[in-house]
Order: sequence, then C-alpha cells, then structure tokens
Amino acid sequence: MPKVSEEYYKNKRKEIVDAAYRVCTRKPITSVEMKDIIEETGFSHGVIYRYYKDLDEVLKDLVITINSENKIDDRLDEILKNAEMDNWEQTIYDICAMQADYMKEVGTDLLKVSIYSDMLAMTDPERAMNIAQRLGKDEQSPLLYATVATEKFLNDVVRKKKLKPASSVDEIIQFMIVNYHGIQTGYVLSECFKVPHIEGKYKPEDMFRNLAKSVILMMGGKA
Repeated sequence: MPKVSEEYYKNKRKEIVDAAYRVCTRKPITSVEMKDIIEETGFSHGVIYRYYKDLDEVLKDLVITINSENKIDDRLDEILKNAEMDNWEQTIYDICAMQADYMKEVGTDLLKVSIYSDMLAMTDPERAMNIAQRLGKDEQSPLLYATVATEKFLNDVVRKKKLKPASSVDEIIQFMIVNYHGIQTGYVLSECFKVPHIEGKYKPEDMFRNLAKSVILMMGGKA
C-alpha cells in the first residue's frame, strides 16, 4: 500500500476513534452502538465498516489511544529511583501525589470513560475480557504498571525495614486500587454534578493524601 494511502487509512481510523471517545464521554459504553459513532463522524455506514469490522474493534483502539497518550511510567520510575528506604513514607506520599496530579491532568471526560469501562466489566465481563485480550503488553493501562511497581516497592520496604504490616502487601495493594476507583468517582461527581454541597468538594490531592496516610499506617509506619 502506498505511503499516502497508509496515512489516509490511519487518519480515517483516528477520526473514528476520536468520535468514539466523544460518544463515550456522553453515555455509558454499555449503551454505545455503532450507529452512535456513525452519527458522530458523519460518515456513511459503509465507510465506517471499511475501517472497522465491529464496535469492539473501535473500542479496542480507543483504549490503546487513551493508554498510550496518558502514560505515567516515567514519573513513577523517577519517584522510585529516588526513593530512600529510611524515608519510605515520603515515597508513598509522592506516589499518591503523582496519581492525584495524573487524575487532574487527564480531566473528567477521560475519567468518565474509565468509569464507563468499569461498568462494562461489571455488566458484561466476557465482552470486556475479549476487548482486553486484544491489547498488547505495551497497550495496557498505565495504572497496571503503577500497581505492579508499587507492590514491588512495598515488598522491598517490608523486607529491608523488617516491618510487620497490619495487612499483607497484597491486601494493601487491593486497598489502594479500590480507593483509586472511589477517588476517581468522587472527583468526577464533584466536578460534574453542579450542586452546592458536592461541587468541588472532592479534591484528588486531599483524597490521595489521606490514602497515603492510611497505607503508611497499614505498613506499620508513621504518617
């Protein structure tokens, strides 16, 4: 295929994926249909299916695009590279602060897509797994990398500092994951639901600081 045709092909697919993103910020992924994307692009039915065989293939490319454009690997690696075992508590604060910054940087539209993706996993796990299995290792969520790297760091801290955590590292990581999703939902609600007692109330930096304190105490440190 000539180079120009390849670029044209990629640009058309990008237009379709971008349209899918806009649709997915407005309605749950479980409710999205190919006709929504067709309407959003303004393309004909035939044009869409020339580039994508089905909706889940579009969603797969949407996930890849989101993950590749929102990497946190370098920032986390820098934090862990500079970590000091005698001041490991500060590293926990730094990791959580980085996640708060990430959440504010990506914005509520992307976070809504993430929440809607969780809804798909809950309501149709087989379909969600099918989409996930189409992803390459480097195309997976940056939060997966963060989870693995943080777990390794916590295990190193427990071993080197001879700590006796109140819960196992595996349980602490589960606690962090659950809280991350809770913080994400609270932040989106506070930014999107414009009522006085909720709007702007849930600030990521405050919620992640509290998460850091909880993790430090569970590890047996001093928050």
